[in-house]
Amino acid sequence: MTKEELLEKANSLPLAPGVYLMHGKEGEVIYVGKAKRLKNRVSQYFQAGHGHNLKTQTMVSLVREFDTIIVGSEFEALVLENALIKQYMPRYNILLKDDKGYPFVRLSREAYPRFTIASRVSGDGARYFGPYGGRLETRSALDAIRNALKLPTCHKTFPRDIGRERPCLNYHMGRCDGFCRREMTAEEYNRRMDMAVRLLEGKIRLVTADLEREMLAAAEELRFEEAAALRDKIDAIKVLGKRQKVIAGICADTDVWGLYLGAKCCYAVLHYEDGQLTGREAELVSAGAAENAGEVLSALLPQYYGSRSALPREICIPAEVEDQEVLERLLTEKAGHRVALKVPQRGDRAQVLALAETNAREEAERQTTAQERTDRTLELLGKLLGLEEPPEWMESYDISNTGGEDIVASMVVFHGSRPARDRYRRFRVKELEGRPDDYKSMEEVLTRRLTHYMEGDKKFSPLPDVFLIDGGEQHARVARRVAERFGVAVPIFGMVKDDRHRTRALVTPEGREIGIQGSQAVFSLIGRIQEETHRFAITYNRQSHGKSVRRSQLDEIPGVGEARRTALLKRFKSVKAVREAGLEELLEVLPRNAARAVYLWAHPAEDGA
Repeated sequence: MTKEELLEKANSLPLAPGVYLMHGKEGEVIYVGKAKRLKNRVSQYFQAGHGHNLKTQTMVSLVREFDTIIVGSEFEALVLENALIKQYMPRYNILLKDDKGYPFVRLSREAYPRFTIASRVSGDGARYFGPYGGRLETRSALDAIRNALKLPTCHKTFPRDIGRERPCLNYHMGRCDGFCRREMTAEEYNRRMDMAVRLLEGKIRLVTADLEREMLAAAEELRFEEAAALRDKIDAIKVLGKRQKVIAGICADTDVWGLYLGAKCCYAVLHYEDGQLTGREAELVSAGAAENAGEVLSALLPQYYGSRSALPREICIPAEVEDQEVLERLLTEKAGHRVALKVPQRGDRAQVLALAETNAREEAERQTTAQERTDRTLELLGKLLGLEEPPEWMESYDISNTGGEDIVASMVVFHGSRPARDRYRRFRVKELEGRPDDYKSMEEVLTRRLTHYMEGDKKFSPLPDVFLIDGGEQHARVARRVAERFGVAVPIFGMVKDDRHRTRALVTPEGREIGIQGSQAVFSLIGRIQEETHRFAITYNRQSHGKSVRRSQLDEIPGVGEARRTALLKRFKSVKAVREAGLEELLEVLPRNAARAVYLWAHPAEDGA
């Protein structure tokens, strides 16, 4: 990809936390980074004049493609970045380190080990975790773990300072269990530190399981205060796990599938190992409109895993597949160990499944043009309506009236997902003036519309692919009756509204409802058509009603037509002001006979005087 293409791709990224992988000309990973907002961070690399240092400029010059993994939080990005650096060992993650370096978490080797942040790994016998991407995020991670386990954050040295002073404020605030007190043992301290290490390794489930066993044992032995304290630790760790899905993990060896069936269809697979997200694969696939998620997965899974030598023990998918047990047996035989296919409905797996689906959707939409999205929406609409071809032109009608007066109708035309305003038409219902009847009004309007078409009026040609009538089954039935009278075979559907005046379904003249809420794109398109049709009808009704009000008060005056009415309103601004005008003022605007007629209309008591 060129630099311009890379910038265009970067600008299409979401403003979400994640990790990005820069690839060289051979497809190798040359740099791994994390971002609080992927779009902002990645696009900076490819913007001219951004002021990168020489090393960054050199790295960017070698980039031919990049990939991204969307995660749920900044901390997830931090942990995933670390895992991917370990996996790929990208050359520029090493070359770009300055004297400060990327931070590591250091665990000292002593009777009371402590966590610190180090710039590099030293051969001092201590244990190191990392490197991580930034000191602030690393410090935040350590603080969260210390708070959850109530470990000390002070600068006291153990065991030297045990019992020398009273516990500090953190102990009294419940943030630390006071390991500076004599009753706290080195064994208990090291047990907590072991839990902290397991949390850094992503083994939250193991830590909470151990604490739950201790809590139950304490409760059975009537040590309720101790049980309550353990319960609080468990709750704190669970909160930590919810905030950071990567560090929480879901199991030791899992693939999580996300699937997006839009204008372009895409799958994304998140790979988890030892409770950590280690990578992502995403690819566009060819899937017709008639295929659902289960059908797509039934075709994809055997192909995807058929060429792989190592298979996970668990595969989470968003929908059940046909012959799922047979597929599980096939994968199990190939892997040499049990492979389970699961469709999570709730809990941690469901949350990670949603994350995979987000990755699939973002990847698909980034590579989808507006026209492709429209084509896909019309394809789905055509399938729902049972049409042989997707509808290209759609014509919609609505009736509007004001208390039985000024009955008008709107005809709105959509070409694909866009309104074709040059083909809009308005009708004043003539045969029912003062007697509102929506069904007869619709019959009159469609009759006039099709009459224009039959007479060759180019303003009403050609016919649309679909008629959409604002209303229910009866409205659709009236429209079909008119169409049959003219020998027109255009499919007709009513637009059924919910309590909030939004189209919730389409209905055939036979009364069969067609739900549209299952597809957000179709639901939005029909909603826009209904709203535009209603808006156009209301606007025309208001204009017509305003003219009627003015006509009913001034046009009834003998000798006052449209031109003289306009002149009066231009001079006096309102009908009320016309009524209050004297004869001399009226003579400034109208001839004597017309002025006197207006004056007598406004002052009937003076008639004949």
